[in-house]
This record gives sequence, C-alpha cells and structure tokens, in this order.
Amino acid sequence: MRKRFDQARPFTTLALVLLAWLVLPAAIKALTRASFFELTAPVEAAASHVRDLQEFWSLRLHSKTELIEAGRDLARVNAFYANSVQQEAELRAENARLEQILHLPARPEYRYEAARVAQRDFSSWWQRLVIRKGHNFDIPLHAPVIFTGGVVGRVTEVHAYTSVVELISSPNLRLAAFIEGDNRPVSFQGGINPTLGPARGLIEFVPLDTFTVPGAPPRKLVTSGLGGEFPPGLVLGEVVKVEPSTDGLFKTGEVRLDPRLDQLTEVTVLVPLPDK
Repeated sequence: MRKRFDQARPFTTLALVLLAWLVLPAAIKALTRASFFELTAPVEAAASHVRDLQEFWSLRLHSKTELIEAGRDLARVNAFYANSVQQEAELRAENARLEQILHLPARPEYRYEAARVAQRDFSSWWQRLVIRKGHNFDIPLHAPVIFTGGVVGRVTEVHAYTSVVELISSPNLRLAAFIEGDNRPVSFQGGINPTLGPARGLIEFVPLDTFTVPGAPPRKLVTSGLGGEFPPGLVLGEVVKVEPSTDGLFKTGEVRLDPRLDQLTEVTVLVPLPDK
C-alpha cells in the first residue's frame, strides 16, 4: 500500500500545484508571469549579445580583398541612401507647404527607435519575437514595428529592458488595409503558418470587382491608417489570390508576406511623439 502511495506522490503533487495555480487570482498570475519574464530577460539579452560578438569575430577572419569589395559595395549603397534622404527631405518640405496652403492637419510624427532582435521562439516562429529595448527606451504598448520590407508587427508587451512584438503573420493580429490603387478598406489578418513554411496572411471583405490576373505582378497591400495604430501607406505584403467568399457578398484572398520576416536581426519601432 505504501509503495503505491509513493509511486502516486509525484502525480498528486503536480495535481495540487495545478489546482493551486487555477484558483490563484488573475493579478497574482500576471505578476508571477511578469516577474518570470524579467528574470529570464537578461539571459536572452546576453545570448543575443554573444551572437553579435560571434558575428564580429567571424567577420575578422575575412581576407583584405573581401573587406575591400564589401567596402565598395557599402559605399555605393550609402551613396544611394544619401540621395534618397535628400529626396525625402525635399518631399517633406513640399508636403508641409501644401498642408499649410490647404489648411490640412499634419500627420502624427514618430520617433524611429532601432532595436536588435534578442529571441524568436521556434514553437511560435510566426507569432512573436523579443527585442532588446523596453521601458528603458520609452517603448509604448501597441507601437508599430517596421523594417525595410514594411510592417513587422506591433508591441504587445513592454518590460524593463525588452519588449515582445506580435508579428503580422500571427492570426491574432487584424487591421484595416488598402489594396494598391483602391481606397476601399479590406480586413487583413495573419494566417495559420507552419514553422518552416513561407508566411501568409488573409484578407476579407474584398469588393467583388477586385481581381488578380495570372502572370501579372501582384498588387501590394498597405496599411489604411484606420484605427490609429499604424500610419497609412506601410507595406503589409502582396495579394496573390482572391476568390468569392461563402456568403457571396465579398471576396477573400491570400497575402504573401515578405520572406525576410523570418531572418530579422534588427527592426525599427515607431514611437509616437507627444502632441505639441
């Protein structure tokens, strides 16, 4: 009898722990989860810094010829971006002049905060990632996160030195969008994406007169600005297919997201500036 009791003791202990966790108040659970995250955050950040150091020393092993060629390529890229910055400044000045003439309100401005990616959970590869900036850089909740290819996602959790970003490929993220060349809003949502497969998104409430032509370049899907979280005009992906929905009133479609989403090492957080 005692032998059976000893064998069942681990399961009994586990059941008691689970029962105690279920009856705990939600506030205590949230505090426990946040405390655990803060305790593990330095380990994740340290691992990210170690990877950066490994990459630095691996670059030191390249030959001088390779470094010279890389320097030339970088110089060409810098020249291109310098020209783009000059054009952007001219366009901003022209936009401000037109807004003043037409008495239009200016768009909300953002502070661009670059952040390194510290961790990406393999079990939820297309759902979220952790960046190495948090309250220490005044990162707010729901701030848009972008990269050179468009939207990465939005901030869903902010901690002392890290933040959690929900990716646009996550089924939990939904927002209003425009198909390129059409100002009628559609609903975008992340898809159910396999870990090792390409990321996809879905669109709903697409007008019936919207089509995709086989062989033609896919149309871009951009943020509409409705809802206030994301500024308008940010690229979400490319619409590759639309078909009638089950109710026959609208169409649904498939959106191909940027393949570089699974290789991100650095992103940019758009931090809203306070109203003047």
